[in-house]
Amino acid sequence: MKHFLDINKTDKADLRAMIDTARAMKTARAGRPRGMPDDDQPLAGRMVALIFEKPSTRTRVSFDMGVRQLGGQTMVLSGSEMQLGHGETIADTARVLSRYVDLIMIRTFEEATLLELAEYADVPVINGLTNRTHPCQIMADVLTYEEHRGPIAGRKVVWSGDGNNVCASFIHAAGRFGFDFTFTGPPPLDPEPGFVEEARAEGVAVEITRDPLAAVAGADLVVTDTWVSMHDSQSARERRHNQLRPYQVNERLMAAAKPDALFMHCLPAHRDEEATSAVMDGPHSVIFDEAENRLHAQKAVLRWCFGV
Repeated sequence: MKHFLDINKTDKADLRAMIDTARAMKTARAGRPRGMPDDDQPLAGRMVALIFEKPSTRTRVSFDMGVRQLGGQTMVLSGSEMQLGHGETIADTARVLSRYVDLIMIRTFEEATLLELAEYADVPVINGLTNRTHPCQIMADVLTYEEHRGPIAGRKVVWSGDGNNVCASFIHAAGRFGFDFTFTGPPPLDPEPGFVEEARAEGVAVEITRDPLAAVAGADLVVTDTWVSMHDSQSARERRHNQLRPYQVNERLMAAAKPDALFMHCLPAHRDEEATSAVMDGPHSVIFDEAENRLHAQKAVLRWCFGV
């Protein structure tokens, strides 16, 4: 049994195999209707529980479609239905669900919820997102970069904005896939120092700079994410906008990167806040390929968890 909890907790060779599997499955589906199952049905007879304490569009649809294309079935459960850790302990919920389903994907707030679920489940658990990390998104991002520009190893990735959960998983990926990473943003929103040191220990350069134009010099990929959460208060939103406005990804910033640099955003986006519409819809942008690749990357993760 294999859990997919974080990129930095997964073997490098396994991560590479998942990316290669995802690309092969995507190629095999070229031109087929979205609802048509894959020729190979490794999840036939399998039931996957999809738990959402946080609402979602891409995670819900991509996992649901991915399981179906692989021949399995899904059971979607909301946080209000589950009340994880309230009426029943997370450990007991994990034990019970393990009697009913073959795999659990959870999108939750606290990392502790994910880890306790995985500790007590007798079936594989996939991290669909926590407040701390978002590994499935970065698997899709690596797949997207490589299908456009070839191997990501040795490249320079620049994150502009908030050192959030997606940024954290990008730093994990830097160490595992062997690319350099630069964060540019305000000091209060720096990524976790432990993540930075861990990636550096794997032999890649991880830099932090306050000058966004200097940061993107020589960049192969520029990435950002939303500045605010749906749960932020109005005062928190205003404070974050003031902090992050200098780090907006706009035409001027992209012009300072390599001429063939790509732009990514995991979506949903607040257009003309963290990134301008001109960049999001421009020649550098691969945001909708990135969104589609959640499907293919997660199918590869599912296959890895099941060993199929």
